[in-house]
Amino acid sequence: MRALLLTLALLCAAPAFAQAPAPFTTRDQTSAEELELQRALQGGTISGRVSIPDTKSGNLVQPEGENWRQFHNRTLYTVGAVAVCGVLGLLWLFYTMKGRIRIAGGPSGRTMQRFNLLERTNHWMVASSFIVLMLSGLNLTFGRYIILPTLGPEAFTTLSMWGKVAHNFLSFPFVLGLVVMFLLWAKDNLPHPRDLEWLKMGGGFIGRGHPEAGRFNAGQKGVFWITMLGGAAVAVTGYILVFPFFVTDIAGQQLAHMIHGVLAMLMIAAILAHIYIGSVGMEGAVDAMTTGQVDYNWAREHHSLWVDQELAKARTTIDPGAKTAGAD
Repeated sequence: MRALLLTLALLCAAPAFAQAPAPFTTRDQTSAEELELQRALQGGTISGRVSIPDTKSGNLVQPEGENWRQFHNRTLYTVGAVAVCGVLGLLWLFYTMKGRIRIAGGPSGRTMQRFNLLERTNHWMVASSFIVLMLSGLNLTFGRYIILPTLGPEAFTTLSMWGKVAHNFLSFPFVLGLVVMFLLWAKDNLPHPRDLEWLKMGGGFIGRGHPEAGRFNAGQKGVFWITMLGGAAVAVTGYILVFPFFVTDIAGQQLAHMIHGVLAMLMIAAILAHIYIGSVGMEGAVDAMTTGQVDYNWAREHHSLWVDQELAKARTTIDPGAKTAGAD
């Protein structure tokens, strides 16, 4: 009733509206307008007119947004669940059947340096940033189904808000770390024909024997390039979302989110396997990124060619006239 009275008052205060005859509308004209509306709802955008500079605010209906919504609530949820839960299930099965991979000859008691302080510091900057990015990103996809019922709306809202802030700001040290990591390790992660033999032997994880490998084996090279290429794509699409409409329109924003979400889920799955191998999955592996020193027998089993190269460098340092041996 209040709305009706307000409308009547406005009409009475503006006689010009009353003096103007209402346009005659035929049944055919109405049908044409309805058909145009239906066509717009099926694939176009219904826009009005606004007086502010941001013309996008005049969009009333944007049907592609429903496709994006279906992707976010269904497709990405399914891809993420299959990738993350699938890898966790496989790792659990592998650990149940194989157990922890031990040093075949046992620890030697002698160590050699594998990573220096700069390499370890940069690795942990990337790793810690990625963990927060991973958890906050997973919350955006699965949080409403898993965390919201447990914490309740208020706590979940606070958690998601701060997670979004952390997600945006920690992307910068993550990207910086990727650049430094590329400069430090790219030359040692170039593909080599011996990597095929490593893959054929299952890297020593399946069956017996340890294939020869340089400083990084084929599995580590795979993780490195997944991190580099996937991280670059995730960073670019992520910054498109952080700075909306700076380089693209709403369709580009939606496409960037789709690419960002799928690649992030695949990266999470790959990094989970990397975390497992580098911690509980293999004896002696965690020392490489904590103290930087690894047991000699561990290094000889998993990176024999790299050990030969390091020993050759040491002999050259002691005796400059000695010949350099070993492989890269």
